[in-house]
Amino acid sequence: MKKFCTDIFARVWAAWGLLVFILSFILIFLPSMVSYLFKDYKKGQVYFIAVSKIWMNVWLWLIACPVKVEGRAYFEKDKNYIVLFNHNSMLDVPLSAPYVPGSNKTIAKSSFAKVPVFGWFYKRGAVLVNRKDDKSRSRSFEQMKAVLAAGMHMCIYPEGTRNRTGEPLKKFYDGAFKLSIASQKQIIPCVLTGTQKAMPVHKTFYLLPAKLRMQFLPPVSPVNETVESLKETVFQQMKTVILSQQ
Repeated sequence: MKKFCTDIFARVWAAWGLLVFILSFILIFLPSMVSYLFKDYKKGQVYFIAVSKIWMNVWLWLIACPVKVEGRAYFEKDKNYIVLFNHNSMLDVPLSAPYVPGSNKTIAKSSFAKVPVFGWFYKRGAVLVNRKDDKSRSRSFEQMKAVLAAGMHMCIYPEGTRNRTGEPLKKFYDGAFKLSIASQKQIIPCVLTGTQKAMPVHKTFYLLPAKLRMQFLPPVSPVNETVESLKETVFQQMKTVILSQQ
């Protein structure tokens, strides 16, 4: 009976979450589009992230999912990083980038950019990629290098898709680590928790109030590392933290 009541509430709460997501997006859409008017692209992105953070602060409060951010001190002033997140839930996506200190962009599926109106917002915050297209993947890699060269952080989910395995992490793809070695930018791992409770990966149209946590971990340098060694170091660092929280 308890599970049945929880499931009913979660569907009703999901409807509420979707409604206030749409309404709050309408309110911030035009202010966010002002970012396209900045001549300095990085300053425009700083502004865009600031607006996005205001939006998420409001939305997360309305759906009773407060977020606690830890480890901001690992971001040194005047340095930019490749920020890697674990991926358990659709809720990870709107949560992650707005709370990264400083301007940043996220690697994201190109298909979402086709959504009317929302696509304009989506494209501003992301480097778009079609993972099934070799040319698209190659182009997105060069675009990510350009983001880093411009002094912005690059946010990536190295698992590629949401983790449905039951393990702490899925196997990582190589792209983020190739990018780190090519750009010689340090990696800051970030462990997201609570999102899988709020929006479980195996349930459809389901949302529960939950405490969310973003935990930035110490930077990992690519100096004298191979793709495999760098990938293993970050994987184990994130896995250890995830297991310690279970």
